[in-house]
Amino acid sequence: MFDTTFARDVQQTLDHFRRSVDQLFGSTGTSSGYNNSSSRTAQPDTERVFSPVVETGWNENEMMIRAVLPGVQETDVSVSLRGNQLIIEGQRREPENWSKGAYTQLAYGRFYAAITLPQGLNLEQLGCKLHNGLLDVSIPIAEQMKPRQIPINSGRPQAAITA
Repeated sequence: MFDTTFARDVQQTLDHFRRSVDQLFGSTGTSSGYNNSSSRTAQPDTERVFSPVVETGWNENEMMIRAVLPGVQETDVSVSLRGNQLIIEGQRREPENWSKGAYTQLAYGRFYAAITLPQGLNLEQLGCKLHNGLLDVSIPIAEQMKPRQIPINSGRPQAAITA
């Protein structure tokens, strides 16, 4: 899990750097050379796709995933499972009357994130909630994977068997 978390951090840092350079040099923001999904029908360099900030955490009962999606409506985001990956994708729309020369640190356009899920989760009871710009996904840990206490019997010393 560390490898995927590290890779996402690197990708998000590179996305932020690319957006900053695009804004510095007055790029229109319509072409980035980065398209995160090969399954899309759009041609390369025609659509900006960014990765939202994603956090993961655990407690004794569930795995929690949070994607930071400010300004995204419920109708503009979808969550799906593909094998052992949780896919979060959608679109963040620019505000109305948005000036093309405006400076922002938020990315607009299509977003996509694929989170590889570990074994031992109950994917049938996955739940999602979008509130205040946060998409919270909770996935219960399967009962057979939860830690359980094993009783220890205290054995009384037995007398030696004589023959």
